[in-house]
Amino acid sequence: MPLDLTASAADITRAICDIPSESGSEAHLADLIEESIRGLHHLEVIREGNTIVARTNLGRAQRVAIAGHIDTVPINGNVPTRDVEVDGVPMIWGRGTVDMKAGVAVQLKLAAELVEPAVDITWMWYDNEEVEAARNGLKLLAESRPDLFRADFAILGEPSNGEVEGGCNGTLRAVVRTTGVRAHSARAWIGENAIHRAAPILARLAEYRPREIAVDGLDYREGLNAVRISGGIAGNVIPDLCEVEVNYRFAPSRSAAAAEAHVRNVFVGFDVEITDVAEGARPGLDAPIAQEFVAAVGATPKPKYGWTDVARFSALGIPAVNYGPGDPHLAHHDEERVPIVQITATEDGLRSWLRGA
Repeated sequence: MPLDLTASAADITRAICDIPSESGSEAHLADLIEESIRGLHHLEVIREGNTIVARTNLGRAQRVAIAGHIDTVPINGNVPTRDVEVDGVPMIWGRGTVDMKAGVAVQLKLAAELVEPAVDITWMWYDNEEVEAARNGLKLLAESRPDLFRADFAILGEPSNGEVEGGCNGTLRAVVRTTGVRAHSARAWIGENAIHRAAPILARLAEYRPREIAVDGLDYREGLNAVRISGGIAGNVIPDLCEVEVNYRFAPSRSAAAAEAHVRNVFVGFDVEITDVAEGARPGLDAPIAQEFVAAVGATPKPKYGWTDVARFSALGIPAVNYGPGDPHLAHHDEERVPIVQITATEDGLRSWLRGA
């Protein structure tokens, strides 16, 4: 049964959050989205895998791309959704409410409603955002159908507390390795302990002082952190391998190549393998259409500290911002919840601008 896109954006949020769509398992939700919009005569609908594009073709002077990912991180007892109050504020609680199905719900409602927008709109709903970049549905779509990315401005419905967050930090993952020699732990002096050799890696991370960098008027905070450590094969064996996975969040003024060089410099003397990297995006707020949007929704732009797919549009020369309901601090949190008032305010702000942009 298709989604009811005449319902409130809050009700659509509840409906799509109650449909599990962990990364790699988005097909059912993608099917429902396609079924719900396929019959809307003002939209041309294209599907590539579990990514769905719906666009108007009204011959407007400008085109805006509005995108949102339909996958979530793993569920941990936080589906189905429920209504809660926090400090007297009504909220919808559950996985995906913040990251980022409330934003997707707003987009779906407006896609159905806005038959005659002031600009042409390309709506994009895509899969596999929460996993490695190689699987990202928007990345794959850009490679297979670059024509669908023609736009003057782009908006990602990522959680931003209903404010405008410009650009995004880049992200890099690396594995820093140490090696040793296996031996029986009762005769440890025969071997060389790879885990002990990782101590300088952890010391460098503990001593590292991240930078705060101004980029086009917004201050981005960097970060370099260990996110995983592994080593050892048994309780009585001296380990011969230890791996520390690190994540570097770098300001959009730094290229991926410069970020890699920086990480290698921090861990000079160690074996470093770069396993994943995605460029950041400059704010893009100097474009007139971006300034018009910010003024229309009454926002004070802030930096986006996390990585988002605004970077994909930025790489194509399209200025892009994040604008969606939900507190980014609660993204992926087991107590993920979104204020209903933010869903409504984001919907109203986006609708008003698209009608009169």
